[in-house]
Amino acid sequence: MRSTGQARAELVEARARGIRLILFDVDGVLTDGKLLLHADGTESKQFDIKDGTAIVWAQRCGLIVGLLSARASASTTQRAAQLGIALVHQGVASKLETFERILEEQEIDAEQVAYMGDDVLDLPVLSRAGLAAAPSDAADEVRARVHWVSRARGGDGAARDLVERILRAQNKWDELLASYLDEGATDRANVGPAKPGLRTETPAKAGRHALGDKRA
Repeated sequence: MRSTGQARAELVEARARGIRLILFDVDGVLTDGKLLLHADGTESKQFDIKDGTAIVWAQRCGLIVGLLSARASASTTQRAAQLGIALVHQGVASKLETFERILEEQEIDAEQVAYMGDDVLDLPVLSRAGLAAAPSDAADEVRARVHWVSRARGGDGAARDLVERILRAQNKWDELLASYLDEGATDRANVGPAKPGLRTETPAKAGRHALGDKRA
């Protein structure tokens, strides 16, 4: 007989297999929910690199990624541009109405959308999404009502956790991992023995050079 936890995990995996669009709230999901207000009235937010990398991976694997936030922020606009996210809705009066409009524009069903939110403001959308998710530090009322709760906190890997779970369910994770392993093997194969008198770079330095503008 299956345990409740096992049955719940299977349900989440089944829902994740059909996802085509991943929507994220911003404050409290892609950030820790804190704002740094400057004397000139501007604000700063801190985003997690691992979350950004996962969002890039999701898009590379053919998924649509979007942001849905009740607050408008220049920091969010800039972060979305860095990650190549074109679907950005900020400062919306009703998240649910915007969600329904997104479904119509993207021509997809609610069951094909994963949404991660952290507070009661997100409950109307979470109740409609095919896969409702929350960070580990989301409000109690949210964690009690979603399909899946990440082990990570908002702004500290929760988005990465969700993306990885979806990619694994869709059998895309191993292919993504293999692309990096193959790239590493090709690089090693192309590196010949060091010539006398020439200094070779350490892997750490080579890695920094390779990142360039591709950093998430």
